[in-house]
Amino acid sequence: MTVISTTPDTATLTMTIVADLAAPPKRAWQVWADPRQLERWWGPPTWPATFVTHDLVVGGGSSYYMTGPDGEKAHGWWRFLVIDEPHTLEFEDGFADEEGTPNPSMPVIVGRVALTEAPGGTRMTIVSTFADLEQMEQLVAMGMVEGMTAAMGQIDEILAAG
Repeated sequence: MTVISTTPDTATLTMTIVADLAAPPKRAWQVWADPRQLERWWGPPTWPATFVTHDLVVGGGSSYYMTGPDGEKAHGWWRFLVIDEPHTLEFEDGFADEEGTPNPSMPVIVGRVALTEAPGGTRMTIVSTFADLEQMEQLVAMGMVEGMTAAMGQIDEILAAG
């Protein structure tokens, strides 16, 4: 398992997930940049992701859905704010309808990914920032901590495959 810590912090309205990856930052970047690799880990094992679009440029975005065990689909979107390959990625992350239109009744979080060189590979730190405590509590109650931990646990196999 790559995840070494998951820390929700209500004082700063953040959730931080830290993982150690057995690959250099340039290779670790590919699990974010390549949509085929990304969809192999973005959803938890029982909710695999399919990326319909993935335009990794500042101002670009992604549209995806995760398919549950009973065939139900949960749609999402990203809009890229900062890209510094292979070190930093920052994006807005939200829920969408079946056409990929953002759902205004659901929270939008900002995710910041940092890939830093570490002994044996890369330390990946993902900080999710929430607009307010209510949004944070809503997403944590929906299983965000467990879902992200399970999803990130799939990255080792992708990196080992080359």
